[in-house]
Amino acid sequence: MTDTQDLPADDRDDLEGLYGATDAVVRQIREALAEDRPEAVAELVRPLHAADLADLFELLNAEERNTLVSLIGSDVDPDFFSYLDESVREDVIDDLDTEQLATVVQELDTDDAIDLIEDLDEQDQADLLQAIPAEDRALYEEALRYPEESAARLMDREVATVPSYWSVGQTIDYMRSDAELPSTFYDIYVIGPNYRPIGALPVSKLLRTDRPVPVSEIMSTDIKQIPATMDQEDVAFLFRQYGLASAPVVDDSGRLVGVITVDDVVNVMEEEHEEDMLSLGGVREDDFYNAVIDTTRARFSWLLLNLVTAILASLVIGLFEKSIEKVVALAVLMPIVASMGGNAGTQTLTVAVRALALKELTPANALRIVGKEILVGGINGILFAVLMGAIGWYWFGSLMIGAVLAAAMVINLLMAGLAGTLVPLTLDRLGIDPAIASAVVLTTVTDVIGFLAFLGLATMVLL
Repeated sequence: MTDTQDLPADDRDDLEGLYGATDAVVRQIREALAEDRPEAVAELVRPLHAADLADLFELLNAEERNTLVSLIGSDVDPDFFSYLDESVREDVIDDLDTEQLATVVQELDTDDAIDLIEDLDEQDQADLLQAIPAEDRALYEEALRYPEESAARLMDREVATVPSYWSVGQTIDYMRSDAELPSTFYDIYVIGPNYRPIGALPVSKLLRTDRPVPVSEIMSTDIKQIPATMDQEDVAFLFRQYGLASAPVVDDSGRLVGVITVDDVVNVMEEEHEEDMLSLGGVREDDFYNAVIDTTRARFSWLLLNLVTAILASLVIGLFEKSIEKVVALAVLMPIVASMGGNAGTQTLTVAVRALALKELTPANALRIVGKEILVGGINGILFAVLMGAIGWYWFGSLMIGAVLAAAMVINLLMAGLAGTLVPLTLDRLGIDPAIASAVVLTTVTDVIGFLAFLGLATMVLL
């Protein structure tokens, strides 16, 4: 879904003229669908951009989507499918036959076509590929042999290339000819023997140079060549790090096989960010559009894991059952210590996971970052220890209870700073996605340490 979906209703209506799927337009289309007025629906849908049409479909319920597909199915812009949320796209594709879907795929850019094909199940994928002409089919089959979320799945196979011995004039004439070139491109790649890229020539530089000048004299040789098997997260890092607009993709032999452009990378960044944020909450990317039973099943496993960790924390509390019976204040105050540790740890964890994703947190600076977070946790621990110690003393009229509460607060916030960085670092070294597992581990650590520190100190001091 596009970012405009997140705007308040009033702000979206203010975008009229810039953004097509305003609330007013969506309301009119729903009314026309309900009243079975196909001409009115067609008139309202016709001016919508492919991205706006995708937003519209995501706002409609399943029955309304099916009706709309039956009305405009053959007239829809193929780019519409590349903007759709995956779950919604599956529903729309189910209403198309193989021939219709094959037509859509052939009109998409190769990277968008691969994105659509790879989401189909094995049999549907095979049927679709058989309906595509052999030349195009070979390209798609080759791309599907690469790992998911690799550069080869992301790249566009249409690349603007010229040999190194051409002049600027020859290159410009080639661009103006009937040659098959990408619909949009930022750089022309200069190729040497065996179709290997040896330089890049920005179109802006080409157009400002005299015709007789050889392209080899004005091309940039400092190009970032991306291996076809590179993970898309690493691709996004390179684009962000070096401010790239496009980059060539090469196979194991160094041959040019495609190009990745910044618009593809922006989508990757958005997807990875969304995936990490949802993983921290234990939900999936397509959770919003899934059926109730699918969403329930997806969330159950995470809730079950959280139940196990909650039982572990409860077992720790059970060790101090007699202490709690004698000093009721402990039962009242102990959730405060665990909660503060959990919140402080989550702050550290969020920063650490983001830094790992952006490659800002590495083994080279890990010790310094861990030290900093422990120091921050300690300072906050002392500040809140003074505050809560005074509150505990005033609340229960016991200086010792206030002192125990203060000491436990310092211990747990120190541990929160340590665990908030060490947990994602350790998981990352083990090859486990920190965004998925860190939150559960951290919550367990801060709860257990918080209860142990508070109840353990109370048992030693008060009883």
